[in-house]
Amino acid sequence: AELGPRLEHDPLFPERANIGVAQVLDSHSLRLRVWERGVGITRACGTGACAAVVAAARRGLTERSVSVFLDGGDLGIAWRGDGRVVMTGPATTVFSGTLNGALLP
Repeated sequence: AELGPRLEHDPLFPERANIGVAQVLDSHSLRLRVWERGVGITRACGTGACAAVVAAARRGLTERSVSVFLDGGDLGIAWRGDGRVVMTGPATTVFSGTLNGALLP
């Protein structure tokens, strides 16, 4: 929680930055914490999880198929041989509502 705001506002990132810190637990698992610019610590970030796995695998720290543990739940990330990254995990409804079409441009 201390590192996130300092990096988000660092002059190196004039438009601010989202920060992900990954810990390699073993060759098949990572722990990821994410600081999102303007929001703070977030419970999950699929894009960040995918990026962390590709970065770790490229460095030889993990395999290409990894479990990523986030505060909001666990994700399975697979970096396929064709270069595509596939994310699997639970999906839950967090909001339900009705949109008034008259309000749209």
